[in-house]
Amino acid sequence: MKTKQELRSAYRQLRKSLKQEEVEVKSKAINAQLQKWLEGKDSIQHFHLFFPIDRFNEVNTFYIQNSLDQKGKTLYTSQVNKANTELETLKLPADAAFFLDEWGIPVPQESIMVSPGKIELVFVPLLAYDKSGNRVGFGKGFYDTFLSTLNNDVIKIGLSFFEPEEAIQPEPHDIELDYCITPEKVFTF
Repeated sequence: MKTKQELRSAYRQLRKSLKQEEVEVKSKAINAQLQKWLEGKDSIQHFHLFFPIDRFNEVNTFYIQNSLDQKGKTLYTSQVNKANTELETLKLPADAAFFLDEWGIPVPQESIMVSPGKIELVFVPLLAYDKSGNRVGFGKGFYDTFLSTLNNDVIKIGLSFFEPEEAIQPEPHDIELDYCITPEKVFTF
């Protein structure tokens, strides 16, 4: 079994090898899979999105944002509070304009800091994941800390261009995904 560090390195390289057009095509396919998955789940109204760091070839979640905006859903994102290295929850206005922070993360120019208590579904960034819903992120622990503050019934969905690993050794603080959406299918854990 590969270590988390080995997986981080391998998946960073895999993502780096993707051309920009591939990232866009696969991101649109992930959004299409999500929209299919959401059929019949109209009660889910509050979604937390991460936005892509372009240089890391992350899933372009602006497609998801647009689809959910059109359905009238309430959207949130986060920004890092540098003082305590925790994620603060921001409510996204419709038609939000973005700027890039020092890490290259798109942050809304106008937003309202809110309690994360209403969030029902979180899209979780990742580099790799396994067939049990364990994930490897960038190693800072921001999302595991954030997820640990939310209601237990919040749906956690990873987004990935790639298939799952067989197994990833979780650490005690790791929080498992409920689903992972790829361009081809939705994995349920």
